Amino acid sequence: MKQTLSVLIPLMLLVALILNQALPADAAKKSAKKKGVSQEVIDNLSTQINTLTQKIYERELYTPEDSKTLITLKLELDAHMDTLPEASFAPLYYKIGNIYRLRGEEKDAIVCYQTILENFSDTAYGPKARDVLTQMGVEIRVPIEEDEEEFEDEI
Repeated sequence: MKQTLSVLIPLMLLVALILNQALPADAAKKSAKKKGVSQEVIDNLSTQINTLTQKIYERELYTPEDSKTLITLKLELDAHMDTLPEASFAPLYYKIGNIYRLRGEEKDAIVCYQTILENFSDTAYGPKARDVLTQMGVEIRVPIEEDEEEFEDEI
């Protein structure tokens, strides 16, 4: 019996140490995923978008590289949205929508403004996006919340 315990106790301590070291690493990975996009990434996106916006307002020529940059920024922002939507994306979508609108690319602008309404309507950019869409003559459809659907079913 003593022999069995002398083998089991060190073995159990070893397993406990291994599990104890593995759990914080897993928790750190999960919390990193939950944090979403770093502020550095958001700042980088914002800086690039602001540069393109400045070119529009200064009436500078928009180069093919600028168009490529705009597409890349939009795709990167969409990829971040797919993983974890954050309210800090609202101004970025609004600015990209403005760039598209000012360049005459209304369909792409509408997508950006609609993304704000669907995901960030409770931010300051929700009403702004709604106003721009209204000015563009777009019919705005607000998604129905689940609670409202249940209420409508009861009526």
